[in-house]
Amino acid sequence: MVDNDSWDSLSEFTLAEVLEMENKYKAIGDETLNEEFCNNLAARFSCSSNRLGKSTITWQQVQLFFQEKQMEVQTQQESSAMALKLFVDLSGEDSSKPLEVMQKRKGTVEDLKELSFEARSAKDYAWYDVETFLNYRVLCNGELEVRVRFAGFDKAEDEWVNVETAVRERSIPLEPSECGMVNIGDLVLCYLDREYYQLYCDAHVVDIQRQTHDDKGCTCVFVVCYDHDNSEENVSLERICRRPIT
Repeated sequence: MVDNDSWDSLSEFTLAEVLEMENKYKAIGDETLNEEFCNNLAARFSCSSNRLGKSTITWQQVQLFFQEKQMEVQTQQESSAMALKLFVDLSGEDSSKPLEVMQKRKGTVEDLKELSFEARSAKDYAWYDVETFLNYRVLCNGELEVRVRFAGFDKAEDEWVNVETAVRERSIPLEPSECGMVNIGDLVLCYLDREYYQLYCDAHVVDIQRQTHDDKGCTCVFVVCYDHDNSEENVSLERICRRPIT
């Protein structure tokens, strides 16, 4: 357990020192816990002109910072793995919902961590790639939610999402030669391109105007109806991602 004096010592670091230690941990990880490494870093910090009028830094303070960083990273990894395990454990074998694909691939947590996922934001009903699962919780009604970090976004955009309805295996872009895999009635993830925003949203294919073409470029036209507002649009294959085959 960390005592109060140790916690107080963390407040002695300047912002520049904290940023440098964050970057060093990202670069070399647990090697930052080495006593000699911490001693050299503490000595350099203490001799810096930025610390004029401030107390010197000890190697123990530096090592404590890296120990806390290590615990933070391990906690995130364990929470992500536990959430993935719950995806399997809490999904029924007869489920027809998105979790069915994970049930069929039931195995170790390490196996599931190799899968890529996308999650639907409650803010705009669009789907985004999941960078990591941060935590999980079970609601009073028994439903499972996970807190996700979306790829390309910072922690300010983290969201709690429902596992059954808003988490699924990542959709797959199509090659020109694969346009025959798209059929009328299919659920697809479609790139919605508007003047002020661009999103990936669920849509259903309502019509297809197939054209003769080679494998280098698809000239077919797909008429899709977006699920969130029932609007229809003609789109090219490049804007469509198919759902994984289960």
